[in-house]
Amino acid sequence: MKRNDTNRAARRTVDKSSDTSTRERLLLLLRTKGRMSAGELSEELGLTEMAIRRHMYALETEGSIHIVSVRQAMGRPLHAYELTRQADELFPKNYHLLALDLLDELADNPDTAGLIDVMFEGRKQKLLERYEPKMAGKSLEHRVIELAAIQSAGGYMAELEPQGNGAYMLNEYNCPIAKVAGKYQQACSCELALFQALLDAPVERTECLAKGGGKCSYKIG
Repeated sequence: MKRNDTNRAARRTVDKSSDTSTRERLLLLLRTKGRMSAGELSEELGLTEMAIRRHMYALETEGSIHIVSVRQAMGRPLHAYELTRQADELFPKNYHLLALDLLDELADNPDTAGLIDVMFEGRKQKLLERYEPKMAGKSLEHRVIELAAIQSAGGYMAELEPQGNGAYMLNEYNCPIAKVAGKYQQACSCELALFQALLDAPVERTECLAKGGGKCSYKIG
């Protein structure tokens, strides 16, 4: 690569990093201060309103913000920006800490420890009732494909590998409940039982993220 090409590539990397940093600051301002206009954001960040609008257009395209019209006492309505519900996922969440605290409270009391199994079994049953209609009348192949789509939509990053002779390997590269599953194995056992019920086929877990594996893998059929 020529020196000029290297320099241009380096500048693009720096520009992209700068854009990301600016958009993160814009999102944080809208999170902490609520609805703001381009002028207000411009004053906060020391950028031109044109630059603010460029960044906001990118954020709007991503679905993180939307534009609203604010009526003024005089003159035309003012255009302002506010976060969408989708943007809420961009900010830190500690749901697993709350879940673990609540489960620990149950586990520490001999009178309620047994409720943990009941809760996970109840969750499995609700998921079964939710997804069973999607499996009705389908072949095993299409049930497995449907299950992979369901898990991917739930954040599990599922990938399906046909193994031949009607067998499949389902790999999940992320586990949204890994912190909980690492301490309460009922989460994993109920997921396995759920898959067996939905697919109406033998399912064997061969690797588990919660037990230190690189992924959760299921041999099907």
